[in-house]
Amino acid sequence: MQLSDLMHRKVRVIDPEATVRDAARKMSTFGIGALPVCSEGRIVGMITDRDIIVRSLARGGAPDADRVADAMTRDVAWCFEDVPIDEAVEKMSTGQIQRLIVVNRNKRLVGMISLADLAQAREAATKAVEEIKAPTKPSALGTSGEQEGPQSHQHA
Repeated sequence: MQLSDLMHRKVRVIDPEATVRDAARKMSTFGIGALPVCSEGRIVGMITDRDIIVRSLARGGAPDADRVADAMTRDVAWCFEDVPIDEAVEKMSTGQIQRLIVVNRNKRLVGMISLADLAQAREAATKAVEEIKAPTKPSALGTSGEQEGPQSHQHA
């Protein structure tokens, strides 16, 4: 399975010159905790709700004056959309990051994947395996009711 099979394609972004308040409002409106920061179609960073608190508000910043560029993380992790999921998991694990930007081969943003997305996929796969490995139901064997179980009558 490739990363493109699990990623979210509808990604909200923000401009580096937007205010920190703009970023916070956008996160609140869409119920998200991170926004890729894009300038002229290229990813230049990522701003998270934690970045807003730690790099702006906790330092006495003014949300209406501070720019996203001042609070964002510049060195962001990313993966190509056509790589196996395991590669994304390794990158996220190594970097201890919860969200990964996904780009196409032209390095244009095409999606994001989160730790929660990976956990849901793993849970779904585990459930599928459990259901596949569950004891076989009589109808799956193609048996009739006369041939199954202890209630069958045998003639001697």
